[in-house]
Amino acid sequence: MQDNLIITLENLKISNYRSLISSMKKAYEGWDDLWEEKHIETLINKFPEGQLCVLVNGQVAGCALSIIVDYEKFGDKHTYPEITGNETFETHDDEGDVLYGIDVFVHPDYRGMRVGRRMYDARKDLAEQLNLKSILAGGRLPSYREHADKLSPKQYIQKVKNKELYDATLSFQLSNDFHVKKVIKGYLPGDKESMDYAALIEWNNIFYEPSDKLVDLPKTVIRLGLVQWQMRPTPSLRAMQEQIEFFVDVVSGYKCDFILFPELFNAPLMAEFNHMDEPSAIRELAKYTEPLREIFQEYAINYNVNIITGSMPVMFRGKLYNKGFLCRRDGTYETYEKIHMTPAEVSAWGMSGGKKIETFDTDCGKIGVNICYDVEFPELSRLMADEDMKILFVPFLTDTQNGYMRVRHCAQARAIENECYVAIAGSVGNLPKVNNMDIQFAQSAVFTPSDFAFPTNAVKAEATPNTEMTLIADVDVDLLKELHTYGSVRNLNDRRKDLYSLKKKSQ
Repeated sequence: MQDNLIITLENLKISNYRSLISSMKKAYEGWDDLWEEKHIETLINKFPEGQLCVLVNGQVAGCALSIIVDYEKFGDKHTYPEITGNETFETHDDEGDVLYGIDVFVHPDYRGMRVGRRMYDARKDLAEQLNLKSILAGGRLPSYREHADKLSPKQYIQKVKNKELYDATLSFQLSNDFHVKKVIKGYLPGDKESMDYAALIEWNNIFYEPSDKLVDLPKTVIRLGLVQWQMRPTPSLRAMQEQIEFFVDVVSGYKCDFILFPELFNAPLMAEFNHMDEPSAIRELAKYTEPLREIFQEYAINYNVNIITGSMPVMFRGKLYNKGFLCRRDGTYETYEKIHMTPAEVSAWGMSGGKKIETFDTDCGKIGVNICYDVEFPELSRLMADEDMKILFVPFLTDTQNGYMRVRHCAQARAIENECYVAIAGSVGNLPKVNNMDIQFAQSAVFTPSDFAFPTNAVKAEATPNTEMTLIADVDVDLLKELHTYGSVRNLNDRRKDLYSLKKKSQ
């Protein structure tokens, strides 16, 4: 390799034409059908951003040409003359939804310098900037002729995918995150090396958003507010309401999209029933749940924030459950349930496990809720991840550091294995006049997957242990999209569904 090489990626200019043709002759040795100057001029005039070249010391080392098309007009059975308008490029449509690649080549002297990858990456960036659904192209199969007597095009492509065969064009495209959508017969007339076949290749823009909706577009950066709640003597529902409103007011002042309260945060109200046995006392506490739900619903609207209410005891058909509410800022609400009861909840209170496992739609995407012990069962959140959950909220209540560490470590595992964010919020302090609720330990936190786009310790933010406070953190769901597709490991994608599966039973 020469020393002092200057390599630049630029938009193609008509002044580059002579250098382009020189490079093209080397790249397509033996081909007579080269781009005429009028073709390049037309492309530059119609869509200058889509014409890319890599220059090495001012000379064209590689070129990538493209147009935008309304893909519905062509479908998957098109030919190269059809998609290019017989190389008039009248098919280019600024309002189209697909970036269509019409040529890519690299001068043989510069292969091995990742010239092609630079141009492919630039195309992807362009598709994202223009909010195009995908990149499509008809990929030649230049080595297929050598195997046509033994393999069908489909078999040939599969062997290239499995790296049993190498195809200069297709192998490169597959290594750049394209997949084969279809085999096309007669795509490029006269392509004898490919035996008139081509692989219709596609790269999907994971950031694409339909542009016909002008309001209430999905947010990509979501602000979470977690309440690390201080357990303290609370003489009345009115006093608790004031404490709740204080935190909702504080968090909404920071324009949070969600606020999360801890599990059984309303336990201080049980003090007035402390003369009763524990099962009776908590059943009396359950009478406050519906009034508190109405308070939360009102605050969600008034303060423009989605509230996850932690959890509260609920009586239903003679049984005691541990439930909470998602109070949306549009006034609607949903109920979620604790599925797994700890031995202490069963023996001290006679609590029953819930039966609903579900995700919830919000104006910030799909969320799930695991109440404390539930996060220690990976099946629940995996079912939610299969429904496209982006954030898992975990209200918890732990009295010892051991119990807290179980919740914390399991929550971190759920973030990694489900490629989602996990927010946990608990209570601190003590309640000396409430049986079975003596003392609490908590350190609320927001956990992330573990990959390059996230903090190295996979912790986005964490509160000071055992201190009443709020924790505010921003999470970017676009980073999750990138992780699903380009992560160094892809837990969701790489599951061996041919060997095992997980599904909900009828609820």
